[in-house]
Amino acid sequence: MHKEKKIRVLRIINRFNIGGPTYNAVFLTKKLSDKYETMLVGGAPEKTEADSMHILEEYGVKAKILNEMKRNPSFFSDRMAYKELKKIIREFNPDIVHTHASKAGALGRKAAHSCKVPIIIHTFHGHVFHSYFGKTKTTIFKFIERYLAKKTTSIIAISEKQKQELSIEHKICHPNKIEVIPLGFDLNKFKENRTENRIKIRLKHKLNDDHIAICITGRLVPIKNHDFFLQVVNEVHQKTTKKVVFFIVGDGELYQDIERKTKTMKHHGIDIRMTSWVKKIDEFNAGMDIICLTSDNEGTPVSLIEAQASGVPVISTNVGGVSNIVKNKETGFIIKKNDLHAYASQLLKLIEDQELRNSFSSKGWDFVGKKYHYNTLVKNTESHYEKLLSEKNDKRN
Repeated sequence: MHKEKKIRVLRIINRFNIGGPTYNAVFLTKKLSDKYETMLVGGAPEKTEADSMHILEEYGVKAKILNEMKRNPSFFSDRMAYKELKKIIREFNPDIVHTHASKAGALGRKAAHSCKVPIIIHTFHGHVFHSYFGKTKTTIFKFIERYLAKKTTSIIAISEKQKQELSIEHKICHPNKIEVIPLGFDLNKFKENRTENRIKIRLKHKLNDDHIAICITGRLVPIKNHDFFLQVVNEVHQKTTKKVVFFIVGDGELYQDIERKTKTMKHHGIDIRMTSWVKKIDEFNAGMDIICLTSDNEGTPVSLIEAQASGVPVISTNVGGVSNIVKNKETGFIIKKNDLHAYASQLLKLIEDQELRNSFSSKGWDFVGKKYHYNTLVKNTESHYEKLLSEKNDKRN
């Protein structure tokens, strides 16, 4: 009896830094059924980014590190990475090349097309078509993505909102070419041991029962708009008598600038603390009362999914796929971007009203627990692979 040949998937990710793409790539590498053989390739994180290799270790996933794949465009390093990817493709001989995020998507798809890989898939984890660059650069990026889309069998968007933006607003490709598959995470750990974890974290950070702990989690980079968060903090501080403690979780190029601003705020009596990255975010979230996001652009923000899985109310600017992952006025508040007064007043409402916080908290898990679990991600992705493989075989016959 002949052993059935496995379907080979080469998965290429930008960099192994903290964020949704690493989790997505790890779960899809580890959890696909036995009919698939997956090889994972990705660039190393930048010096200002948190390394996510511990996520690979946690789930027993091995990956090939491509040091040539850098974050910033460079003719020399990009060319070296492209040549290395072509070499990997020729040696591994994949049936599917699936790329995640922009740099991997550009170099990986180009290499796969050059090597005549049967199926080429790209997942947009976010996009850079607004709030990142000026008009000229944005136009160039759109042109490149439209060109790459023609060389791609299928594009995956991580939310319905993102599909609409890619196809209708930015005209990257026809909607028929885009499949919506939400991200998936190991969410059970956010639900388990919440009471014990809350006690542990609040003891660690010297928080009493009457303290209201609010945090924002993410890279300290311009697109996350921590300046807006600090403005909100200032406004809220002036209007509440509650004991509020603010946490900024993360690291990045703006760390020193934000640290300088928080020192000034502390002089005005605001309890605001910077923790850098927290590896056991499930434990940390349990100690929080509200979790914020103030970004100018997003794909599907991981921190908001994890917050709701932790039973913590959220408040966020209305960007990217936020409206798909937060149930407005049921698990949190969604606020128009740059509306400082609205954001501060709704955050104040959550601070002042414990019953409202409890109500939002009780609905979080039911909303995200199944939809954004890695089992759902794997099932949806595998189903999409099978559909594309079937269509490819039909064309051959």
